[in-house]
Amino acid sequence: MSAQASRSKNSEQERRAADQALLNAAIEENDMEQDENFTVIDKLESTGISSGDIAKLKEAGYYTYESLAFTTRRELRNVKGISDQKAEKIMKEAMKNVQMGFTTGAEVHVKRSQLVQIRTGSAALDRLLGGGIETGSITEVYGEYRTGKTQLCHSLAVLCQLPIDMGGGEGKCMYIDTNATFRPERIIAIAQRYNMDSAHVLENIAVARAYNSEHLMALVIRAGEFQTYEV
Repeated sequence: MSAQASRSKNSEQERRAADQALLNAAIEENDMEQDENFTVIDKLESTGISSGDIAKLKEAGYYTYESLAFTTRRELRNVKGISDQKAEKIMKEAMKNVQMGFTTGAEVHVKRSQLVQIRTGSAALDRLLGGGIETGSITEVYGEYRTGKTQLCHSLAVLCQLPIDMGGGEGKCMYIDTNATFRPERIIAIAQRYNMDSAHVLENIAVARAYNSEHLMALVIRAGEFQTYEV
């Protein structure tokens, strides 16, 4: 019985290893597909869309095929200088290059496995969030004055730069400051706590002060450009 149990255990381990290998291969293949399918709208010029119209789209905040495909025809027609006919053609070209139909549960599983949860600096808050702030989604934080919202933002600006195995995202931070509360000295203190190079951490944070709601929207549109180019 012991020999049989051992063979069964080894078989189970081999099956799990094979499943993990298949998952890793699928993730790698999906990464390659994403790199190939991520298309900036400059390539629309090869389909007959003029460079002037592409510039108008960028001014309105559209920088990728995805941003065009995910908008509505009505919103696209509202872009100054884009006629109904042009909007229809642009939308058609964008949707040719973006997967917007059905997919399999296995493909969703692969995409979900690529998400990263960034620690907040608070173990209790991380537990409430199921591990931290999840990438690929929007997390809204609200509360009364002096409840730690700004401190959380400062912490995330630093912790998102940590390696993934340390609870970070191996990335950079874009910080839009609406209340003039961004403090580099707080960033330095947090970086030192985690034995990080504070100067390097500050260089990896792009900060902009928003002075009103219209300026905020302009900054958000400008931020879209950073997603298509190395910052």
